[in-house]
Amino acid sequence: MGKWTRRGVITSGVLVGGALAVGVALRPGNRALKLAGLVTQDEEVLVSTWVKIDPNNKVTAIVAHSEMGQGAQTALTQMLADELDAHWDDVAFMEAPADPAYANWAMGKGYVLADAQIPEALVPTVDGAMLQVAKQMRLQVTGGSLSVRATGVYGVRVAGAAAREMLLNAAAEEWSTPVADLDAVDTHIVNRKTGEKAPFAQFAQRAGQMTPSSTPTLKKTSEFKIMGQSVPRFDIPSKVDGTAQFGIDAQVQGMKYAAIKMAPVFGASIATIEASAAQRLPGVVKVVELDNAVAVVADGYWQASQALKQVDVTWSTTANDGVNSDTLFAQFERDLDHAISTSESTADVEQGVLGEAFDKADKVIEATYRVPFLAHTCMEPMNTTAVVANGACEVWVGTQNPLGFRHEVADALGIDFEQVTLHQHFMGGGFGRRSIADPTIQAALIAKDAGVPVKLIWSREEDVRHDHYRPAVASKFRAAVSASGEITGWDNIYHDKHEPAEAPVIPYSVAAQKIHHTSSPTHVPFGPWRSVDHSQHGYFTEAFFDEVATATGKDPYQLRRQMLADKPRHLAVLDLAAKQADWGESLPEGRGRGISLQESFWSIVAQVVDVSLVDGQIKVDRVVCAIDPGFAVSPNGLTAQMESGINYGLTAALYGDIRIENGAVAQSNFHDYKAVRMHESPLIETYIINSGARWGGAGEPGTPGVAPALTNAVYAATGTRVRHLPLTNYDFNFRITEPEEVI
Repeated sequence: MGKWTRRGVITSGVLVGGALAVGVALRPGNRALKLAGLVTQDEEVLVSTWVKIDPNNKVTAIVAHSEMGQGAQTALTQMLADELDAHWDDVAFMEAPADPAYANWAMGKGYVLADAQIPEALVPTVDGAMLQVAKQMRLQVTGGSLSVRATGVYGVRVAGAAAREMLLNAAAEEWSTPVADLDAVDTHIVNRKTGEKAPFAQFAQRAGQMTPSSTPTLKKTSEFKIMGQSVPRFDIPSKVDGTAQFGIDAQVQGMKYAAIKMAPVFGASIATIEASAAQRLPGVVKVVELDNAVAVVADGYWQASQALKQVDVTWSTTANDGVNSDTLFAQFERDLDHAISTSESTADVEQGVLGEAFDKADKVIEATYRVPFLAHTCMEPMNTTAVVANGACEVWVGTQNPLGFRHEVADALGIDFEQVTLHQHFMGGGFGRRSIADPTIQAALIAKDAGVPVKLIWSREEDVRHDHYRPAVASKFRAAVSASGEITGWDNIYHDKHEPAEAPVIPYSVAAQKIHHTSSPTHVPFGPWRSVDHSQHGYFTEAFFDEVATATGKDPYQLRRQMLADKPRHLAVLDLAAKQADWGESLPEGRGRGISLQESFWSIVAQVVDVSLVDGQIKVDRVVCAIDPGFAVSPNGLTAQMESGINYGLTAALYGDIRIENGAVAQSNFHDYKAVRMHESPLIETYIINSGARWGGAGEPGTPGVAPALTNAVYAATGTRVRHLPLTNYDFNFRITEPEEVI
């Protein structure tokens, strides 16, 4: 962690109605008045953007991230409570409102400036600038595994430590005691010499008159009391007893229900529509036409969905009506070959003399890997409840970007942003899908047209066929190998670069490398999918590395070790996974073991997968996962995220295949877009290394490595080299011995 990451600022305070309100990270200026009005009630005390304290000494963390099952709100509260020295039993949380004042500057700072060395005096100015950027970008996003590693490190910990210092100074003044004699202990200030003790809340008014430090001292890891512990998550009890409120649970007086059907081909619109039969059905309120969709509003969802079937609609033709997955992959191949032949590509990495490495190679290994489009298929269908009346709009939704959704709804309705109110809810899965506002915009437009409050619920079929998909990608590789089996050259070209930029970069020491990309656009809408570009490139690079290792006659684990000699963190993770998985032991016929290594979102993950071939089917028996996240704030939470990410990645590798036919998605529901079920989930073991490096993410890094470890294990068990996911495309009823042969 760089020096500046230990420093933040609370720049101004104001006393309002008996409460302490402190603005964070804005220079010059004081945001406290506005913030206090947004998040406090009665005599609650607002201490920094992220924390408030009530007269009963209850600490509430104000969390600028959504909850979609990942437990981030609990982990962030741990970080704040520890730096504040609050007792865990005295702590609660609330989600930050969807307001520009709570645009998440700390997340942006961690993402953009994590490695920067900022002079101490400039930290407040930089933080203020980041706030303005976050407001302009409408940034209140939950994604990219940024909650702990960015918001937590650069915002929450700093705010907690600064508030602690303020409370200590206030107590020193009130008691006429040197601050050096005081400690913050379990939500109280304690005088070590006299034994005098008082709750934090007692010092709010006096602390509110002070100028906060811009460089509070953060705790050392050895001083943590709550961080690093597996505390009970805040969101679990309500999810167990059924009181948790998801977006689909929203209820509004006078509410009707809407079902929707969209143009099957992306980019098409309504050509003709005949809705009189549907309009006459009992309970139907109105048939609403949108540009690319038709919706039925009715007294109940069943009535709406059944009436929708009676709407006779035709769709406009598009230039993409004849497109299918085969033609798209042929397009990808052509565009890659064109980029290679013309040298028209953009380099991610270019080092050494690549041509020389291949000219001198004893052996050249070549392969093309590819992955299909993937949908998100969150368990909670897409939904939003909306009311539009008197020039204003209210929406009830679970979203990964509340502030951004407010703006998008306002833009769609042509009203001022201030006229849109958003009520945030838990999400039954997000994975990037709920960062895109299309269902919420639709709900607002339908409610406006129908003139009644509307709860729009997408059917599973609409969800699968009108997602924003992880892209289908093809990636071509060449590796130059010397007579001694050393990899001397690495050439990789793929198409359509997305985030993060480093996803295709390999950790291994290869002297000559060129990793580059070109463009091959499609009409299929793109969206962030769990671990984004790491999900495809992790598979591509680690599966091809295994292929090269096999061609050189070397053990894949040992070759990785050999080429990671200058990367001790990577080696430690790789060695731990291999040791715990008993790498190197002899396995019987029909069983295989594969390994992978992937650095993503500042965490390093190694995975070993064991598979069995049973009646021609691949059965995943065990996954051993080792992760170095720098520091695990919540070990149980991190373990749960590894398990979740692994199963999500297994679903994609085993089954995931969104196919395009006649311009449209062919799949429709879980019968033809399968997911790993509970009885199919393998034994998953997670081992954590707290290396002390900068803190990394947990929600995303478990996913990228499981596909290559799985396919490498499949090769070991069957002799089939899986270069095209998913595994359902392959027939394992017979053994293939040639590694270059694919089905």
